[in-house]
Amino acid sequence: MTKMSIITNINKAFDHRIRLGIMSILMVNEYADFNMLKELIGATDGNLASHTKALENADYIKVEKQFIGRKPNTRYSTTKVGRAAFKKHIEALEKLINKK
Repeated sequence: MTKMSIITNINKAFDHRIRLGIMSILMVNEYADFNMLKELIGATDGNLASHTKALENADYIKVEKQFIGRKPNTRYSTTKVGRAAFKKHIEALEKLINKK
């Protein structure tokens, strides 16, 4: 029988603090817009944009663009795949932390 690594289910997509923050916020909110994420995470516009794009490309979040009045608004929410992957990642971290 092969020994499974304790970090097998750690997901590389969530290894950056900004992506971890985005997913954490979206897991407890139905959605968040760009400015809310930017404020809560403390990221620059470009940094946040590149990390949301990476999560969108992995099909972990979906992006909706709309206009509110004359102002563009971008909001994000998790996908079913993203929620499952993030839960699996958090469970793997908990197992790693609780390993004796």
